Amino acid sequence: MFEKRNLISKWWLKYTDKSAYKIYKWELKNYHQQQFNNLFTSGNRLNSLPKIKSILTETDTLNVNHSGNAGDVIYALPTLKKLHELTGAKLNLYLRLNQPLILSSTLSHPLGNVMLNQKMVNLLLPLLEKQPYINLIEPYTNQHIHIDLDVFRAGVFPLDRGNIARWCGYITGVNADLWLPWLSVTPRQEFNQTILLARSGRYQNVNLDFSFLAQYKNVKFIGVASEYEEMKKQIPDLAWCEVKNFLELAETIAGCKLFIGNQSFPFSVAEGLKVQRILELSTDIINVVPEGKGGYDILFQDHFESLVSDLSR
Repeated sequence: MFEKRNLISKWWLKYTDKSAYKIYKWELKNYHQQQFNNLFTSGNRLNSLPKIKSILTETDTLNVNHSGNAGDVIYALPTLKKLHELTGAKLNLYLRLNQPLILSSTLSHPLGNVMLNQKMVNLLLPLLEKQPYINLIEPYTNQHIHIDLDVFRAGVFPLDRGNIARWCGYITGVNADLWLPWLSVTPRQEFNQTILLARSGRYQNVNLDFSFLAQYKNVKFIGVASEYEEMKKQIPDLAWCEVKNFLELAETIAGCKLFIGNQSFPFSVAEGLKVQRILELSTDIINVVPEGKGGYDILFQDHFESLVSDLSR
């Protein structure tokens, strides 16, 4: 039977018997996988459509929870949309606040060291409440939960690769139609000739230079003030499009001619809307995949510039 070693024991094995240490690491990985499998398949966890439908013989409502980040919540929505379409269930989404966020010391996040707080929920609510497949959105306060969407954070899913939009499908057994829009809003038509740009401090591709966008007269930035000021270093005359909440952000993105963003919250909205969009891929973490009409991703400068030229005409 496998036994986990303590830190000192692991270090001793590593430096005294490298072959045995490699075997231990392989066994440890298998152990973690088995622990996850036990967690995922044990008890009455609703991890398939037949199990979910069996619950719905007793109730017409499903309670699900999610702890964020905000972008991860948006990427959970296509699974919830498909679940609603397949079952007709009323979906109540409960958001867990102030769950810890672990970041590298070299990175920052608008919420500091938590994934969701009340301020962020207040920004999200107007957008989420517009989605017809969501019945109710509230902070989690020990409500009974049928489906825990946080299972993907249990430690086995490789969160730095793949496609975030598929994670909740794996744990519910529901395959979402990721090539179709899952967000619906009213586009702001005054932005129909605008190139919208969003770029967070995380997930940047250092190979890319955005200064060429200065030649386009209709480029505006959408995002937080610190990100805007940073982007102005490359595009000095860049205008800032301020919004009061994420519904207004979505309406602005829905109305734009072209959206450019990295793997941050605004791109999750653009992906959910299926607007014409370009994704700046980080070379370190690639876990966002544009799917469906109008979606493009780039790693290198020439590709970036040629796409903007073609798509902005």
